[in-house]
Amino acid sequence: MIQNTAVKFPSGHIGKIFLVGFMGSGKTFWGRKWSQQYKLPFFDLDEEIEKAEKKTIAEIFEKDGEEFFRKMELHTLKSFSAMDNCIIACGGGTPCFADNMQWMNENGKTVYLKASPQNIYQKLINEKDKRPLVKNLTGPKLLSFIEEKLQERELYYRQAYVILQVDEMGEDFVPGFIADYYQNK
Repeated sequence: MIQNTAVKFPSGHIGKIFLVGFMGSGKTFWGRKWSQQYKLPFFDLDEEIEKAEKKTIAEIFEKDGEEFFRKMELHTLKSFSAMDNCIIACGGGTPCFADNMQWMNENGKTVYLKASPQNIYQKLINEKDKRPLVKNLTGPKLLSFIEEKLQERELYYRQAYVILQVDEMGEDFVPGFIADYYQNK
């Protein structure tokens, strides 16, 4: 279930944990859950962009375009430089643009929440209106899009320090590296 598990935190310091993975893989769900459990601040990169722009991600894509969104995403991501001991859920494409994945690996610990295309499909089928890249796709076209994009992005996602198989995680799952940090505190 877990790969690349040799994640160590200096005593009293968990740093930044960046959750990466495809849209619908559970980054926001798990990030909120773990942040509440361990009383860590939680930030959702897309929500931070929406607050700054006073528009939804879908509106930004529609009115300003993806290039503008990616610039905002980069700026917002790097605004977390001074933050510490927090969990940040990144957008599905965040690791795949600019030097974002390298920057996250140099400035925190990255965790790839890996989900199967079928499970992502089941989640996205009911959330398409919030997701500009898939809002006009249905049935087999949506599943094909997910499979194709996952294959393209896997190169970036696999650079994460930790890879968690989301499909195998129960509701109470806590990654060992977070639990170990708090037990040793």
